[in-house]
Amino acid sequence: MSPPVFFSADDAAVGETVVIAGDEGRHAATVKRLRVGEAVDVTAGLGVRLVGEVVEVRRGAVAVEIRDRVEVARPQPTLTVVQALARGGRDEHAVEAMTEVGVDHVVGWEAARCVARWTDRTSAKWTTTAHGAAKQSRRVWWPQISGPASTADVATRCKGADLAVVLHEAATAKLSSLEVPTAGRVVVVVGPEGGITDDELEVLANASGRVVLLGGSVLRSSTAGVAALSVICAKTRWL
Repeated sequence: MSPPVFFSADDAAVGETVVIAGDEGRHAATVKRLRVGEAVDVTAGLGVRLVGEVVEVRRGAVAVEIRDRVEVARPQPTLTVVQALARGGRDEHAVEAMTEVGVDHVVGWEAARCVARWTDRTSAKWTTTAHGAAKQSRRVWWPQISGPASTADVATRCKGADLAVVLHEAATAKLSSLEVPTAGRVVVVVGPEGGITDDELEVLANASGRVVLLGGSVLRSSTAGVAALSVICAKTRWL
């Protein structure tokens, strides 16, 4: 079984000690019940994995001696998903699944047909969800969460991408048929449950967003992003 992963903003060299404290430390000491001698991985989510061993457990914290320090290059291409807000936790499910697949940046989009609106609570919940999924999937590059984005903001992201795709059920071109760059920036736009409006679609298409179809079935906003990322990763990162 792989060692558990914990977050720490502290970097360290081999032989040094990192103390995992705060909420993360309480989880390690009280929930996971780590013991001296157990192997753990520590990361700040910025491309470095600290491979260590627990050398001390105290109330609400554990001390980890670093045995190895592994630097991992950022996977290419970088993957941004513009995710329309949804109610009932569906957008959080999307963030979780997309993090496991490898998304690098999730942008909350207040599309015209979104009922939900971005708040500080949304940002906190998405970030917590992404961090939990990143640890579960043993990622060392953790995704960035930002929002809210307007349609004009989304159009700007599309213009600056090496490839930008807008998922739409009425499209004729299939995502699976596109040539995907193996490096650079890829942006995927996922609309709300009520669909992207014609005006929004026109704005994004004029900003170099390629309107594409995923497949024969219509997916929810909570699953479309992870399906699209899977197609893209199958053409790039997973080869």
